[in-house]
Amino acid sequence: MKCVLLAAALLCALPTAALAACGPDTLGVSRILPVGTVGGGEVGLKTYPQTLRLEPGEVVLTFDDGPSPGHTEKVLDALAAQCVKATFFMIGRNAAGAPGLAERVAREGHTIGYHSMTHPVMRGMAYERAKADIENGFRAVDKAVYGKVGEGPHQPFFRFPGFADTQQLDTWLASLDMVIFGADQWASDWEPETPDAELKLILARLEKSRGGIVLLHDIQPRTVAMLPQFLQELKKRGFRIVQIVPGPGSLETRPAPAGWTSQTDRIIKKRRADRAAPQGATFKPPAP
Repeated sequence: MKCVLLAAALLCALPTAALAACGPDTLGVSRILPVGTVGGGEVGLKTYPQTLRLEPGEVVLTFDDGPSPGHTEKVLDALAAQCVKATFFMIGRNAAGAPGLAERVAREGHTIGYHSMTHPVMRGMAYERAKADIENGFRAVDKAVYGKVGEGPHQPFFRFPGFADTQQLDTWLASLDMVIFGADQWASDWEPETPDAELKLILARLEKSRGGIVLLHDIQPRTVAMLPQFLQELKKRGFRIVQIVPGPGSLETRPAPAGWTSQTDRIIKKRRADRAAPQGATFKPPAP
């Protein structure tokens, strides 16, 4: 973890011009945000009553469920063309199946996070079973990305499949100094929509919220197809990209607005009531 913090400190020392080295016509990275992890914590307004301290117009791009051969490469190419950095929450079995691609994500300067081994819904699972799936995911991603497995995870960022956390798992992850990520906006790219429809949807949501942590999936062809134009539109509309990295100290957050409720909790409760998501089944929240 010390080397992670040192790398974050070095990145944050870079001038803005160096971060946007591709030139003024590219979107680039406006700043790097060190996220304190001591004692853990949770962010993302879709699930939690607080999020990162982002300024209006700032966007954190995150991708779930990869790496996916044939898709993740195109996502990386689109990000590179715009000098943009993102965070990739990898599924362990996918990283194990495409270690070269997983390693490329890190080599190109993107932030690595974990998304379990097999992507089960953990709310309703036995604690030890869920914990083992998360730990197996740590090891599989670390082996693929870094070529070795340590006593604990190499990185301190985790996202629950379907955002379906439990208090017991949250407490355990906090003991590992892991920050749990939800999202502030999502593109609903699990729905059968066209790339153009997805583009219009996520841009409309971002215009309304003026930024935030955005959830996309690098396994989805429609997201791959719309990503180059999406990045161009972010530039055109004055949004700015923030790359998150592990930082020192504890997590600093911005509270949710008055009247906040957890959208994902409502979705999960409805799914369970309808018996639409059997215990341990893969979960995708519907469009809000």
